[in-house]
Amino acid sequence: MSKDTLYAIGEALIDFIPNESGCEFRYVSGFSPALGGAPANVCGAFAKLGGKGKMITQLGDDPFGHKIADELAEAGIGTEYISFTTKANTALAFVSLAADGNRTFSFYRNPSADMLLEPSQVRPEWFEEAYALHFCSVSLGDCPMKEAHETAIDYALKAGAMISFDPNLRFPLWPDRDALYRRVWEFIPKAHILKISDEELEFITDKTNIEEALDQLFVGNVQLILFTCGADGAYAYTKNVKGYAASQKVQAIDTTGAGDAFAGSILHCLYRDKITSAGLFNLKSDELEKYLAFANKYCAASVQKKGAIASYLTIDEVDF
Repeated sequence: MSKDTLYAIGEALIDFIPNESGCEFRYVSGFSPALGGAPANVCGAFAKLGGKGKMITQLGDDPFGHKIADELAEAGIGTEYISFTTKANTALAFVSLAADGNRTFSFYRNPSADMLLEPSQVRPEWFEEAYALHFCSVSLGDCPMKEAHETAIDYALKAGAMISFDPNLRFPLWPDRDALYRRVWEFIPKAHILKISDEELEFITDKTNIEEALDQLFVGNVQLILFTCGADGAYAYTKNVKGYAASQKVQAIDTTGAGDAFAGSILHCLYRDKITSAGLFNLKSDELEKYLAFANKYCAASVQKKGAIASYLTIDEVDF
């Protein structure tokens, strides 16, 4: 059976994108709904670039939940492992945009339907086609979904899949920052690929220099570290080599989902070149730089439009 599918587990939600940029929430006159949620976004980028993606989550049996399922399907993402519940509503996130396109979030998720996904709802046979499984930290709180992640990772590893983790820290969802720190470190060793941003490095490692933190981060299964620095480019490290690519200079309109576009496009490059988890160790500097350059260009195209998956280029639109 072909191992050709990227699975993502976690939240799929509605991002409410503001009609205006450069103002606080209280001055926004209106919001427009857009499909979001970091794991769903990564799956969307992979699918739009010609891959097969499948989402594992739970949605509220409400209009927002059905809108998400419909739009995921329209983006080419398999929805057969999405369940619906009446026990909680679909998660919502209201976004405000600064003048430079950077954003802040206000979440409606206490709890949301995705948080209540039980580990027993995740099945081992789902992962027979898994190339990789991607996840983030938003759904790793003290809820059934955390245990569902552990189950999915276990099944994916047994199926020979690559595991990708982007902590994607959202501090407003964690009243206890120490609990977030412990949870991130509980899951880092489970991943073959770890993506972190320059804004997250100090919280996760207590260091401000990525190269001083590498020994700490190369723990457990970790074989590839992706370090994104916004306008200052991105780095990639294996235990043997490193690579760097500069960012594309563009006028950002909305950076929502940019990091997810980066992760999804890197996973696309790895899949395209038939790189398995065992092969990450042998990647060369020029390969890393090629992947980083592609991902940076893909992100640059994304931030010039509003929304996340809606802003991602398809493989037919990529001209770089």
